[in-house]
Amino acid sequence: MEKGETMRRKSNVLVGIDIGTTKTATIVGEVTETGIDIIGMGITPAKELRKGGVVNIDSTVEAIKKAVEDAEHMSGCRINSAYVGIAGPHIKGQNSLGIVAVKGREVGEDDLQRAIEASKAVAIPVDREILHTLPQNYVVDGQDGIRDPVGMSGVRLEAKVHIVTGSAASIQNIVKSVNRVGLDIDDVVLEQLAASEAILSSDEKDLGVALIDIGGSTTGIAIFAEGSIKHTATLPVGGNFLTSDIATGLRTPFAEAEKIKLKYGCALTSMIPKEETIEVPSVGGREARMVSRQILGRIVEPRMDEILNMALKEMVRSGYEDLLAAGLVLTGGTSLLPGINEMAEQIFDMPVRCGYPTGVGGLSDVANSPAFAVGVGLIIYGSKNTSGDSVYRKTGNVFSEFFKTIKKWFLEFF
Repeated sequence: MEKGETMRRKSNVLVGIDIGTTKTATIVGEVTETGIDIIGMGITPAKELRKGGVVNIDSTVEAIKKAVEDAEHMSGCRINSAYVGIAGPHIKGQNSLGIVAVKGREVGEDDLQRAIEASKAVAIPVDREILHTLPQNYVVDGQDGIRDPVGMSGVRLEAKVHIVTGSAASIQNIVKSVNRVGLDIDDVVLEQLAASEAILSSDEKDLGVALIDIGGSTTGIAIFAEGSIKHTATLPVGGNFLTSDIATGLRTPFAEAEKIKLKYGCALTSMIPKEETIEVPSVGGREARMVSRQILGRIVEPRMDEILNMALKEMVRSGYEDLLAAGLVLTGGTSLLPGINEMAEQIFDMPVRCGYPTGVGGLSDVANSPAFAVGVGLIIYGSKNTSGDSVYRKTGNVFSEFFKTIKKWFLEFF
């Protein structure tokens, strides 16, 4: 019996796929009257992404396929489409302004759309695509800071927006990988934007908050103030740099270094007891060695300090570092490193917390980790933006759908 016949189809199910450097995670959420329930998830280790970009289509396709199949089995639902996260140094953000004359001297929805479209008239290289046009606020006849100007009287409307662009080739590689699994793409979403949906409160966005998503090979930054996104950036550093340093410093295989980082890593050497030792596997068949855990700390601390200081420099460059009354929120798998909050508080001189996904029910305890903030956030983002008119929908998937239809006919009639 075909898989599609054994699994129920649900129109109120949303799926998020986080194609990361260290893992591919598929999370399935069901939209109910009371909110969103997590009903399934699948995780596959990923090996063929570098700094957020696909370098091997076949391996990426296999990782996505396995994660999707596991999520289907857990949820009992057939997955047909998904919201997909994207990251990488190729992602750029910029603020823009669109100005239009108001029709009928009263601002309407069509005036808002015209102003937003006008804001897109910026010079973008031909090898780049616009991922998001995110409204910040509006100005009506010089009156600034308006969040919803519909119904207001005026003759001139200005829309302040944040535009996120990405490499067309990188975006299409992500699209191609997901399409080859047989899935449509509802939308491609910036990962730190998705994560913000799952871990930031509206109060934090109003007061001013910075989100730092530390992934495997990249670190995403998103700054919010006055209820809207003000700045986005992606740094080419992440948790894998810590693992590489450990592998080199302790002369141990990369896979073992990753285990040591997760089990014994600490961002501040001063927090590690001086007498504590750890077992370190050797390479080339040599016997394992006992090493002071403080030596591990002296390897991890400088690299973590470097990553956070790079993030601080980017925040200062943005010009919004003085508007962050709600402080800093760290997320991503590396944010689970003990001592990282204390280190960040010293570097940024502001309150710091670790961001866990909130606002969902069901199997939320299974996905209750900063490592799954993007996956859960993609579902929440999808529930708020279900327009159904994504430019990525059905891209490169027409023939696969055709052959599925032919196969179904043969099963029915022969």
